[in-house]
Amino acid sequence: MLDKASMLLSVVERDPATLAELVACTGLSRPTVYRLALALERLELFARDVRGKFVLGPRLATLSVETHRDRMVRIAGPVLTELSDSTGLDARLFRRRGDIQVCVAVADRGDTRDHLIPVGTARPAKAGPIAQVLLAWEDPDELYEGLRGARFSAVHLARVRSRGWAHGPNVFVPSAVSLAVPVWSGEGGQVLAAVVVSGRPSQVPSRPGRLLTGALVDTAARISDGLLRSAGRAGDGTGPYAPFA
Repeated sequence: MLDKASMLLSVVERDPATLAELVACTGLSRPTVYRLALALERLELFARDVRGKFVLGPRLATLSVETHRDRMVRIAGPVLTELSDSTGLDARLFRRRGDIQVCVAVADRGDTRDHLIPVGTARPAKAGPIAQVLLAWEDPDELYEGLRGARFSAVHLARVRSRGWAHGPNVFVPSAVSLAVPVWSGEGGQVLAAVVVSGRPSQVPSRPGRLLTGALVDTAARISDGLLRSAGRAGDGTGPYAPFA
């Protein structure tokens, strides 16, 4: 049955297909195809388009995204350590899950209260530079939802998009401030995560110098490029990081 289900997935992977087209392409009997197609639909491996044809379902996309995220965390570890060593600041990687911002990778120096933010720490994505970076490049519908109840406005996000980074109080650690930049997928399709450094206001000023912002942008670019290489592709250096480098 798994072999037969794989045959159906292979057909729909190429193009949306009706039940009759699945039968014709696989050579399986109509009852068998019907039964398997409905089972795949229940598992969200199949879905229907506006014409009623079978298409790949949302669960496959979710599995792909989760695999992508796991690779990102592995790639980020040593790169964040280098960033922390070069800047003297705690460095972290955050992802957005719905209305929550989650710490997924850490390189702290152990000499600030930032070490109280272990992997898995989460807060509502409604305040601070991390939330702004994770939301700023979303589509209009996501922006609208993300701004509801947020302690920043669309104007703030426009400023983040213009300069390529966000700065402000660290919502996880009182008295600390953070600087965050986006990690892009591929050649810039979407923001996957935020690379963040945190420290005292004297260490992370409101107008950070080019050396500090450049170090973060380079780290984010290396994570993005690592994802491309792990998927068998490589960037050409002309992606979304170029304007901010």
